[in-house]
Amino acid sequence: MKKIIILYCLLLSFVSIGQNSEDAFKRPLKDVIVEIETRFQVKIRYPEALVKDKIVTYANWRFRPDLEKTMTNIFASQDITFTKEGERKYKLQAYQYHLKTPEEGKLQLAYLATLYKDTASWNKRKIALKSCFMTSLGLSPLPAKPNSQPIITNKRTFDGYTVENVAIETMSGIYVCGSLYKPLKMKGLVPVMLNPDGHFGDGRYRADCQLRCAMQAKMGAMAFSYDLFAWGESNLQFKTEDHRTSFAQKIQILNGIRILDWLLSMKEADPKRVGITGGSGGGSQTMLMSAIDDRITLSVPVVMFSSYHSGGCPCESGKGVHLCGEGTNNVEIAAMAAPKPQLILSDGQDWTQHVPETEFPFLKNIYGFYQKTDNVENVHLAKEGHDYGISKRLALYDFLAKHFNLDLKKVQDKTGKIDESTCTIEKYPAMYVFGEKGENLPANAIKVIPN
Repeated sequence: MKKIIILYCLLLSFVSIGQNSEDAFKRPLKDVIVEIETRFQVKIRYPEALVKDKIVTYANWRFRPDLEKTMTNIFASQDITFTKEGERKYKLQAYQYHLKTPEEGKLQLAYLATLYKDTASWNKRKIALKSCFMTSLGLSPLPAKPNSQPIITNKRTFDGYTVENVAIETMSGIYVCGSLYKPLKMKGLVPVMLNPDGHFGDGRYRADCQLRCAMQAKMGAMAFSYDLFAWGESNLQFKTEDHRTSFAQKIQILNGIRILDWLLSMKEADPKRVGITGGSGGGSQTMLMSAIDDRITLSVPVVMFSSYHSGGCPCESGKGVHLCGEGTNNVEIAAMAAPKPQLILSDGQDWTQHVPETEFPFLKNIYGFYQKTDNVENVHLAKEGHDYGISKRLALYDFLAKHFNLDLKKVQDKTGKIDESTCTIEKYPAMYVFGEKGENLPANAIKVIPN
């Protein structure tokens, strides 16, 4: 075996001798990977398409005595990153612009903390970020608002609440569909809750989303749950792949703004109690909406509050809002909601795993500028994962009852335990606005993303 390695190294040395500066010491990436494996006695795994036909310039000049420094020098030139899978085993993957390491996220927070020491310096930063966000999203100024009225269909009555299907034209020819949950009996002004959908299977039709919104209504709020762009009924207009575009981030934020316009036009809506909550991609929308729309007075981002993960879908990060202010992150974006009530729901199995010791202290410090640290909380579920499961929903209900003066007794059983079993899980077609086959889609609905 040793003889084979020696012979291979000799062969590689001849290859290197035959190169020069005129050809930039070029070598095929696959050959360079083989040399790394041979020199350092490691195994590197990768998909063939990732390395096919790629060339490394100044290849042998990038080698160092240290393995990982060598890999960084070589693979960074190809927009490829590596992760260690085990003893002397590595995996390659395409560069993921939305990801940093946890340590890099921590360092960025430390740097950001040097930019402001009080409300005056923080507000200056916040104003600059908000302006940049709106420009980056293409929402400054906002697009012309269509003159059409919301399409409302098929009201259903359940135990303590009602549900209606709603479509709103947010840009000319573009509709967002959702479900409006209302308390069965409303007295005086009631809170409004936006529930943007995240990247969970079955979208807003899934059981946990229906339960969450029904419980909000039973407690005394109007709750609106709505589709991601090019998900759900939005697929009647756009292809699934259209979701993974930067336009998706723009239209999803505009959808939230237009939905809130409509909800707050209702005589029952309380403009002083306007909340938003969503998980995963819906968590990204929750933080960004809270940062740019001053009408929102409470926010609950779920499993997305991270200093080193900006959202892996272009619908979360495709417009480059995280590049504003020479670099920001979801933690600073969420902090822009201060001093309004905010609950951070995090877990131990995704990019929110370090929230208690890294991200939350930064957020609490911002609330401290306003002497409002009691308005911000973190419920960290170290043994749970990336979802909007029952433990997270229970924390939401408590927080809403506390800050929006909602009635928990209406969702408690005889023992005082919060009980979701009185809510009805509807079949998907019952929640469609445009019919089971999309036969009622408006004639002006466009099918291609506008320029």
